[in-house]
Amino acid sequence: MSAGGDRIRLTGLRAFGRHGVLPQERAEGQEFTVDVALALDLREAGRTDDLAATVHYGELADRLVAVVGGEPVDLIETLAERLAQVCLADARVREAEVTVHKPHAPIAHPFDDVAVTVVRSAA
Repeated sequence: MSAGGDRIRLTGLRAFGRHGVLPQERAEGQEFTVDVALALDLREAGRTDDLAATVHYGELADRLVAVVGGEPVDLIETLAERLAQVCLADARVREAEVTVHKPHAPIAHPFDDVAVTVVRSAA
C-alpha cells in the first residue's frame, strides 16, 4: 500500500456466499474469508479519541459480509472488486487492499487456500 503509513486492518472476516462458476457452488455455497487493509489518516482519531474521525470497523464488517452473502458472482476477482468499492465508499479511505480467500474451492488436488488480492485507490 502506498498512501501514507496509517492503516486499519480487518483480517479473517468469514462469511457465507454462493460465488463460483460451477452450479454446485451456487447451490450449496461455501465460506469465504476476507482481509482488508485501509490506508487513511488516523491522526485526528488518535488526538481526539473520537470514533467519528475514523472508519468504524464493526460497521465496515457488516457491509462486507452483506456483499459476500449477497448477489453471487462467478469470480472471486469480481467479489474482491465489489468489496474494495465498499471500503472506498468512505471518503477518508485513500486506498484499500482486499484479499478474498476461497479455501474450499472445487480443486481436485490438495491445497490450503486460493486467494485473490486487489489494491484500489480513491479517485
